[in-house]
Amino acid sequence: MKTVAVIGAGITGLTAAFYLKRAGVPVTVYEASGRVGGVIQSQRMEGFLAEFGPNTLLETSPKIGQLVRDAGLQARRLDPDPKAEARYVVRYKRPIAMPGSPLGFFTTPLFTAKAKLAVLREPFVKPRRDGVEESIGEFVVRRFNQEFLDNAIDALVAGIYAGNPKKLSLTHAFPKLKALEDDYGSMIKGQIFGAWARRKSGEVAKDRAPKFSFDEGLQVLPDELARQLGDAVRLNTTVTKLTETTEGWRVDWKGQGAASHTEHSAVVYCGTAYRLAELKIESYQPVDLSALAEVRYPPVASVVLGFRREDVTHPCSGFGMLIPGIEGFNILGTIFSSALFPNRAPAGHITLTSYVGGERQPELASKSPAELSALVQEDLRVLLGVKDKPVFAHTVLWPKAIPQYNVGYGKYRELMGLAEERAPGLFLAGHYRDGVSLSDSIVSGCHVAERVEKELAAPIPYRRSQTES
Repeated sequence: MKTVAVIGAGITGLTAAFYLKRAGVPVTVYEASGRVGGVIQSQRMEGFLAEFGPNTLLETSPKIGQLVRDAGLQARRLDPDPKAEARYVVRYKRPIAMPGSPLGFFTTPLFTAKAKLAVLREPFVKPRRDGVEESIGEFVVRRFNQEFLDNAIDALVAGIYAGNPKKLSLTHAFPKLKALEDDYGSMIKGQIFGAWARRKSGEVAKDRAPKFSFDEGLQVLPDELARQLGDAVRLNTTVTKLTETTEGWRVDWKGQGAASHTEHSAVVYCGTAYRLAELKIESYQPVDLSALAEVRYPPVASVVLGFRREDVTHPCSGFGMLIPGIEGFNILGTIFSSALFPNRAPAGHITLTSYVGGERQPELASKSPAELSALVQEDLRVLLGVKDKPVFAHTVLWPKAIPQYNVGYGKYRELMGLAEERAPGLFLAGHYRDGVSLSDSIVSGCHVAERVEKELAAPIPYRRSQTES
């Protein structure tokens, strides 16, 4: 019987294992920690439902909705309140609603006339064809202007990557933007003329994708996948070594005071880049992934605060606000959590989830919970008119939060591809390879399950012995 080892019980690993099991392939999921879900972490405390990682799931691909249906969670899915569509960007020390239409863009106070003229000029800016890899910051300044970078894209990058736009690669961090220029010569032309191709593929841009959660938060999804996988999920079990054999792979692991090994036909690694760099891999053709230790993961602190409704002046009726670094605040952004979905706060209260640290100010993320709460409260006092202390506060630190797809990231992706080529039966998937969003991770899990199933169904390839290599 061909079996598969899945390393990591984050959403990528659980999705891959779930679909492999549905296809009749026996799986074992090895998870080093004592819980499933990775960065997804939902907790109900004191009447508040706090999300310490992602707050919503974007339906960017048909595979997202399909997973929800296949897991039997359609009845527990929650779509956001239609009144919570407004998104804010901070400028002039106050949140300003982002325009929702072309006309709104040209009347918004978010941008000066110079920036608005830059948008009108963009379709006529010559596309770059010299093959040089740009940062997203260089790209935006070239096609628009510095103001657009400082007051819009910097905030967007903070919200997605907690990253630095001057370092993040256009090619790897924002491949769809690069494709618009490559295919249409312009972002605006691409948005207009590429609409048909996007509809045909079923893919939806992240800024337009429907977002949703579940009645008890996003943790519902990994918990249900793990429940259906049952004993196949082994928590508190760390994989220490992978050894290629003539039949597949030997997986050495330790957990609960014991150490042992298990034989599998294939291995799917769905952890982090830095852990993959540390994993011992013995294959007939040498595989060296130690360079993945260089991938930057900045720290991010999630600060969830609950307030009495009357103690917050701003209506907080939208999705949330993003904050450009140029505005000088400590917060990267704040999600109006209780405005998005019901039952996130007790009656007469609101929940605000803020993020601190990232590449902008990494030193702030490691402050004590009390210090972080005070920093966030001061920013919220200025931005949202918070008038009193929170009635609920909880902070979670992610010491290594989000992999940064900085300029030059292609060398790491090439290294991963080479590793899979040299070590048949070893598959790599997850946020360090296929995109950092929650939806990217789910799609990555779906795709890797399809790849594994296809390989296992093929005739067994000839494997050289150690002495022949």
